[in-house]
Amino acid sequence: MPTLVSAIKKIRAMDMGQKEQLADELFRQQPNMFGSFLVQKQMGVSLEKMEFLLEILFICFQCMKESGLIWPLITEDEQDKQLARYVATVKFGEDLSPTLQDHAMKQYIENHPEQYLLAFVTVETKDWLSRIVPEDTDRYVMLAAVNLVNCIAFVPMPPSTAKACTHS
Repeated sequence: MPTLVSAIKKIRAMDMGQKEQLADELFRQQPNMFGSFLVQKQMGVSLEKMEFLLEILFICFQCMKESGLIWPLITEDEQDKQLARYVATVKFGEDLSPTLQDHAMKQYIENHPEQYLLAFVTVETKDWLSRIVPEDTDRYVMLAAVNLVNCIAFVPMPPSTAKACTHS
């Protein structure tokens, strides 16, 4: 959790120039993660709503940097795999009673390798949704935000590397 808190503080204290430098670094190191942000415009998401996702992306990337680990490239295939996994999890929950839905969600969060990052993104997304005028395209932003967390949590790491973006 200290890594996440530090990342949030650093990103929110950055000026535009520092964020541009971070975007360049992000594009060089994790171009597919950056691409998941850029593609939002093609999906009809407004620039104002894309700003929310960009901050989430910056915080996720800063967490990765501050973890001290060498992260492998998160590929488009890995992003697709994690998105399909998450969508299947959500669809599974739709068929359950409300009590079982709550239990399944609790179990999903408790077993998630990046619980703090997932909780942060979930709360930020909920707050963002309460401040915006809803549109159909908001689902793309929400899915992309959760998918960033899942890609970080489940990306295959080299065997000798213990993964912990937010647990260091």
